[in-house]
Amino acid sequence: MTPEPTHTEAIRVIGRFEAERGIPDEMRADVRMLGALLGQVLQECGSPGLFEDVERLRLATIQAYEEDTALVPGTGAFDRATEIAESFSVERADEVARAFTCYFHLVNLAEEHQRVRVLRERAGQPAPSDESAGARIPDTLAAAYAQLRGEVGDDEAQRRLSGLRFHPVFTAHPTEARRRAVSTSIRRLSELLTDHDAASDGGAEQHRARRRMLEEVDTLWRTAPLRAQKPSPTDEVRTVMSVFDETLFTTVPHVYRRIDDALRGEESGASAPVVPAFVRVGSWVGGDRDGNPFVTASVTREAADIAADHVLRGLERALDRIGRSLTLDAEGTPPNADVTALWDAFAAAQPDVAAEIAARSPEEPHRRAVLSFARRVAATRLGSANPYSAPEELLADLRAVQASLVESGAKRHAFGGVQHLIWQVETYGFHLTELEVRQHSQVHRAALAELDAGDELSEQTLEVLEVFRAIAGIQQRYGLRAAGRYVVSFTQSAEDLANVHRLARHALGDDGPVLDVVPLFETFADLQAAPGILAEVVEFPEFRARMAATENRLEVMLGYSDSSKDVGPVAANLALYEAQEKIAQWAQDAGIALTLFHGRGGALGRGGGPANSAILAQPPHSVDGRFKLTEQGEVIFARYGEPAIAMRHIDQVAAATLLASSPTIEERTSSAAARFADVAQVMDAASRSRFFDLVKADGFAPWFATVTPMEEIGLLALGSRPARRGLSVESLEDLRAIPWVFAWTQARINLAGWFGLGTALEAVGDEARLVEAYRDWPLLRTMVDNVAMSLAKTDERIARRYLALGDRDDLAQLVLDELALTREWVIRLTGGSVLLENKPVLQRAVALRSPYVDALSLLQLRALRELRSAASAPEGSGADDEQRRLLLLSVSGVAAGLQNTG
Repeated sequence: MTPEPTHTEAIRVIGRFEAERGIPDEMRADVRMLGALLGQVLQECGSPGLFEDVERLRLATIQAYEEDTALVPGTGAFDRATEIAESFSVERADEVARAFTCYFHLVNLAEEHQRVRVLRERAGQPAPSDESAGARIPDTLAAAYAQLRGEVGDDEAQRRLSGLRFHPVFTAHPTEARRRAVSTSIRRLSELLTDHDAASDGGAEQHRARRRMLEEVDTLWRTAPLRAQKPSPTDEVRTVMSVFDETLFTTVPHVYRRIDDALRGEESGASAPVVPAFVRVGSWVGGDRDGNPFVTASVTREAADIAADHVLRGLERALDRIGRSLTLDAEGTPPNADVTALWDAFAAAQPDVAAEIAARSPEEPHRRAVLSFARRVAATRLGSANPYSAPEELLADLRAVQASLVESGAKRHAFGGVQHLIWQVETYGFHLTELEVRQHSQVHRAALAELDAGDELSEQTLEVLEVFRAIAGIQQRYGLRAAGRYVVSFTQSAEDLANVHRLARHALGDDGPVLDVVPLFETFADLQAAPGILAEVVEFPEFRARMAATENRLEVMLGYSDSSKDVGPVAANLALYEAQEKIAQWAQDAGIALTLFHGRGGALGRGGGPANSAILAQPPHSVDGRFKLTEQGEVIFARYGEPAIAMRHIDQVAAATLLASSPTIEERTSSAAARFADVAQVMDAASRSRFFDLVKADGFAPWFATVTPMEEIGLLALGSRPARRGLSVESLEDLRAIPWVFAWTQARINLAGWFGLGTALEAVGDEARLVEAYRDWPLLRTMVDNVAMSLAKTDERIARRYLALGDRDDLAQLVLDELALTREWVIRLTGGSVLLENKPVLQRAVALRSPYVDALSLLQLRALRELRSAASAPEGSGADDEQRRLLLLSVSGVAAGLQNTG
């Protein structure tokens, strides 16, 4: 075997690798600086030789990656990297895994920082458009509105803008592998990196920022990467709340303002905005009890209380801040009668507080009014005297102040800070997140069977009934928007939806909560049955009454995860498109305002990928200005954790949502679907058959559990929810889609994201037709681009070693053959000679991480191999526990390296 390079040669190899990735100079400087800080910490705090061992493995995996991508001649580097990983003691392997995981956190931070840097540089400039189907598609709401106005006219464009709605729903699925303490440390590092950028080169402030970054990297290294125990549902609620506190509460109004600025120029802020408060944020955290026995009615109440406390504190601070700035004297800016009446009513109710405010705001009536609103919001939060009865009351007060300021000529104040407050209340109310309950249809059936039989009620049925009492209480305290959507998973009949109303009556008689019952169609069969079920259910009295009260609105949820596990990713994507097409047409014919709720995950096997391109590939009338989806795991923090990135993401999704129903986009989508219907039919049949060849093979389930760390993932304290619905490894029926996808990802196979596409394209065979379809058919383009990303994160060398653990050459070869065929076809359709050649930024991001993910995968493999061996250690030696810890450390690191794993 070729000897290891010298230190000088190693520096040269690593430098060349970084240079050839095309990393921007500023980002490369950040990566090097952060990497150097980590290296210093490892030398100072790690055990003797740790830094050298990390560098040896790092170098070997870089060389192996270059050999695999044919950048340099083969030197046996992959075998050398494997040998190095195998040579470590368990204790050293543990340290090395932690070091690489820390490195990924730092690289992810540097990449996020570069994205923010680029967004700031582009501020005020036209954003680059998304190219699809040979046309340039606007990817900002302002540009999308301009295009729409050109197609449908001013009045219709304004009507559609007024009805725009983007509704992300945060969920607590166990895909965020890093601890909250780690996330907090990374956020502090991000702030220090910004300080470092702003300081003069070589100056005292830059040295200070670097010193504090070193301290923070030291904290990151010393913080245990694995949770000692699974988080409770309440812990998960508080984790999600951190995103609101740090980003969303203040960022979303700035999104509205930025768009209004772009649309109206100098007029923005001087008159009423044209941009509505189009964001609504939902949450399943503390409400999703499908298969999670730890989410109870008391947890749901507590989740609502925690969210309300956060938003009321935020509103109180915002009102106080804006109020203090309204130092407009009564002589120049007199209040109107409404504002005077508001103040008089407050002074009568709370004379002592009013006297205190008046003393600090002499002859400043608008300031006094807004500061009094802050006190009433505080009373609402604390349950003390003179609270607001509902957010609508606060909105009315704010609009009264706004009107008074307009009448007295202070328009900039009316449509500046006061408008900011109005947008916040319109978006978040007093509840912050619209809490949704989800439960399995079978649980409802079992509860009703007990109730109908008159038997003594089980604890499960008592809990089902208590949930409706919890929803009613939340609505009474925080308003109807605070809770009320009730999602029925595995909806298979109209009766499954009617059962929710029956149970509500059992719980509270005729005084139950206002409910929007939302069907969730998940499996392939359920998706096909959906239009018929919906046509039946809208005839039920409860549904007719609720739709009459909501302008004939109806919400329907589609599950991406289970449908993909059911028939494979290709057939699932085609089935989802067909289901949306049929449901949307039915709703259009019936005059129903449909909102399709997309149950997407971060991983490509669960509907992940860029949201804006997915929206533009939806069937006609399936969006109509309304887009709702689940946001899960690490995706929440990636999209909403940093203000500039959150603003950009919301703007892009809103642009796609508005534009999806434009005549041009709808014509493009529908005509392409018709032109390539025969292609879809062939792809559906071929991909499904290929998928079944694999998953229905004798012994597949235990083989899957052997060749991936599926069993061990269940031991990782990722989330409160169990990984299974009570299955054995003899069956995949009840395995949740999340560990199904997560396990394939950890094994570097990513099978759930691509399997069957190669066979589907080969079955069509006509390359010219397929290239045309890729260019003109948004659904295929999105599917192929997502598969390209999934394949780029797949590593065949490592995948082969995982597959070898199962002692089933037939199944392993089937997977590898499909992998090769899919890669070949994807490259042929996307052009070039390698994956992602048409997506250079994404290609760079994947290539930068791949060698380091490989290092963690090799450590994971050695641990998994030991755990799979019957003679891994003498009984009671504790060696299995050590290997299991190493495996779990590597799982966390691989998740950080690959990113969209959840």
